[in-house]
Order: sequence, then structure tokens, then C-alpha cells
Amino acid sequence: MEPFLRFLDARVHPEMSVFLVQTVLRLVLAAFLGGLIGLERETKRKPAGLRTNMFICFGAAMFTILSDRLAGDHMGDHTRIAAQIIPGIGFIGAGSILHSRGNVTGLTTAATLFVVASIGMAAGGGLFLAAIFGTIVLLVALVFLGILEERYHLKPHLNAFVVIGDSIQSMIDQVSSTLSDMDKSMQRVEIAKMEDLYRLRFVIDATKSEDTRLLKLLRELPSIRTVEDVGEID
Repeated sequence: MEPFLRFLDARVHPEMSVFLVQTVLRLVLAAFLGGLIGLERETKRKPAGLRTNMFICFGAAMFTILSDRLAGDHMGDHTRIAAQIIPGIGFIGAGSILHSRGNVTGLTTAATLFVVASIGMAAGGGLFLAAIFGTIVLLVALVFLGILEERYHLKPHLNAFVVIGDSIQSMIDQVSSTLSDMDKSMQRVEIAKMEDLYRLRFVIDATKSEDTRLLKLLRELPSIRTVEDVGEID
């Protein structure tokens, strides 16, 4: 670092050399922290992966630095540019949320991008400890809390069931009534005729324990001959 500082001192104003070193350190830290979070997202094959999180963290840091620097040069509000990061990230996060047939996905991705932007702002503002601590908390939540959710089946998922019976209307009525008692509803319903029988396939959003309970209840319905738990789907 000292040779680099001497190189700068020989060519630029001392105050400018200090500013350049501080800027580089802040941007490098932001890119590194964003990359760590993005790497975790990449390993789980999420839409917002390594480059997306790195760019957002780096960009938030850059805008924070520019907001302070430009305001200092032109006697403006030091937070004016930085304040626009929040609605900008909100717009990007909204684009990562998908809503289809009653299912909402991408909320964790949107929330992660929101926190990553705040980490970039902290790094850009020189709050290194806050940026590092925020990264640690976010990684702990994404990795270890995710493991707990999977181990104890806390997180709802889409699970498909197939039931076969003589009367399609009776099956629909009884299955709908059973799901209503569980505060659930059928999604992606498919009906097929199989000679003298009918095949009803549907999807529900439930936890593993709720899937087990539903499977037991469906087997007790008089209109259903066969029940199959197809398993978790994307």
C-alpha cells in the first residue's frame, strides 16, 4: 500500500490520493461482500446469483460515494443520490417476485437484494464493520436458517397429488372440503378420463407435515379409490 501511496503523491494532490485510496478500498470491500452473498445464491441456483449480487453491492457503494462527493463539490444534499438507491432496488426486487396461479416465489431473492444494497451503501459510506456484520447476518440467515427449515420441514412447498375414483364431481367436492378444513385449496387442477374411472391431479402449497396429514385424510374419502403423493414440484 505504501508504494501505491507514494506513486499517487508524486502525481496528484495529497488530498486526492487519500480519496482515491479510500474509494478503492470501499468499492473492493463492497464487491467482495456482494460476491460472498452472490456465491451462496449461485450454489442454490437462484435467479440473482454471483454477478447480480456483486453488481448491486458495488453499484450501491459507488452511488453512495458519488452522492457524497458530488454534493461536496457543488454544495448539494449529500444523501440525494444515495436516497434513490432504495426505490431503485425495490424496483429490481419486484421484478424478481413471480405470482402465478396463487403462488408467490422470489420473496427471499427480493429481500436479499434489498439487504445487499444496504451492505453496499454501508461499505460506500465507510462503515466497514456495519457492512461486514450485515454480510455475516445475511449469510447465517440464508445458510443455517435454510438448513433448519429443511430439516424440520418448516418451509411450505408445492406438492402434487393424484386421486382416482368413479365420480369426478364427488372427488372434487370431497377433496375441496378436506382442503378447506386445512385452509388450503387446489391449484393446477388436471382432470383425465381413464375408461370407467376419473383421474384428478392437483397441487397444494403446504409443509411436509401438512402433506402427510392430507394424504391420510384423502385415503379415508369414500369417493376415492387410489391416492398417490407425486411429491414436491418446482
